[in-house]
Formats: sequence, structure tokens, C-alpha cells
Amino acid sequence: MLGACAKLFKDEPPSDELLAAMAPFGGGMGSSGQVCGTLSGALAVIGYTLGKTEPKGKDHKLMWKISYKMVKQFDEICKPYGGTNCSDIACINWNNHAAVLNFYKNPKSSRQNCVKVIRATSDYLHDLISKNFAKEK
Repeated sequence: MLGACAKLFKDEPPSDELLAAMAPFGGGMGSSGQVCGTLSGALAVIGYTLGKTEPKGKDHKLMWKISYKMVKQFDEICKPYGGTNCSDIACINWNNHAAVLNFYKNPKSSRQNCVKVIRATSDYLHDLISKNFAKEK
């Protein structure tokens, strides 16, 4: 998700360590099929952009509002798939090696669903952050 929103961070790109820390979001939190990593990643981007940077610091006043909007829009994006869990969107058992191979190698697999969700989420997130920052200036 950070990569998909790279334009937001051209002045201060996220560190390699942050990108690595977000890697386990894939497959619905560690390939468990639970909450889609795209939503987790989107919220991480919002936190990276607007969250406090010191233990006694304060979050940006818009962080919670933007986060709420992102979650609600993600619900809408995922309606065609029946839910926001990876298992709803990708329709795959990540413990089934043959199914995982098919997911990645077959261009007609349910991976198309993931691509659509990632694209729609990153587009919305980019617009959401950009518009809210524009209002402040």
C-alpha cells in the first residue's frame, strides 16, 4: 500500500524497515485469510502520515476521521466479494500449496479480485489524504 501511494511520500519516502514491517499483512494477516492486508496497509499509511511520532505527542486532528472514512469506503469496495476478509476477496486457502500456485500463476485466478481491491483502495486513500491536506493549506 505504501508503494501504491508513493506520490504522497516523494519528499520523505518510507524506510525499508517500515516496508518490511508491513510485509506480514499479506494473505489476510500472515496468510490466515482474515482482515485484508490492503485495509491494514491503508490504515498504516494514514498513521505514517498523520500519527504521533513521540509517545507523549498527539495524533493529527484528522487521523481518526480519515481512518474512519477509509474503513467505510473499504467496506463498499469489498461488497461485491461478500466481506473484507482476505478469504472473501481472494477465495483461497493459503495453506493449500496447489491453490496458492494457481492464485499467482493463473491470470484468471481470483487474484484479479485482489488487484481490483488494491487499486480502488489506493486510489481512494491517495485522494482522501490529498484532499484533506489541501483543505489545511
